[in-house]
Amino acid sequence: MRAFLFLILVLANNLCEAQSSKSFGKGKAIIVLTYDDALQSQLDNVIPALNQAGLKGSFFLDGRVSVHQMKLWKSAADKGHELANHTLYHPCSKQVLANLPPKYQSENYDSNSIIREIGMMNKLLFGIDGKEKRTYAYPCSETSVGGKDYKEALKQSGLIKYARGGGDSSAIITNFKNLDLFNVPSWGLPASTTAEQLTAFVKNVIAKKGIGVFMFHGVGGDYLTVSAKAHSQLIQYLRENTNEVQVSTFRVAMDIVSTMKALQ
Repeated sequence: MRAFLFLILVLANNLCEAQSSKSFGKGKAIIVLTYDDALQSQLDNVIPALNQAGLKGSFFLDGRVSVHQMKLWKSAADKGHELANHTLYHPCSKQVLANLPPKYQSENYDSNSIIREIGMMNKLLFGIDGKEKRTYAYPCSETSVGGKDYKEALKQSGLIKYARGGGDSSAIITNFKNLDLFNVPSWGLPASTTAEQLTAFVKNVIAKKGIGVFMFHGVGGDYLTVSAKAHSQLIQYLRENTNEVQVSTFRVAMDIVSTMKALQ
């Protein structure tokens, strides 16, 4: 807690010094490691690697999690990892996932139905870790259902504190003043992203003194797979550069930004 408060003060001080600057000034860059879809490879390969390195990740879970996996996710939460909301049924547009049954296609949802589903997922997550405040990741990075944007309805629901969107390797946050905390950009990693590409992203975040959010799916298995070796090399690089970069959960990183915005 003391280290977290110190980081807020450092970043807030940098913001005051820079005024309208788009960088942290002398502060550390922040990397956020997020993982979608409650995949078994994350339990097998990611959490042990993060635990060994003393780093925390954010895991956006959906309703496909099994009873056995719930016990493992509870253990992960007990070690400080963030369990976050990725809806109950992970609806996506048929253009993105053509094999989805029609009832799970986002074209057939509306704001009320998606928010109701998010609320149900919050309850499931509460049953796993006993926490109430959640962050959220839009399934397939789509902020619309039934042809209508639901970001504002989600914000007004009070179910979610911050929400993560998508993006590519250019999605580095430097303009904190204008950051939409309900559509925070992230790099959605393609399959077979290399260790060199992962570390290059971190180096770019450090150079810009910003925040970089990774969006992983499979690690060493499942789909959209990044190899366990490449992931381990990224973790090692982050551990070796703690003087320049802080690794935070999505919620902690956005709490920092929210504090900075409030001080303006």
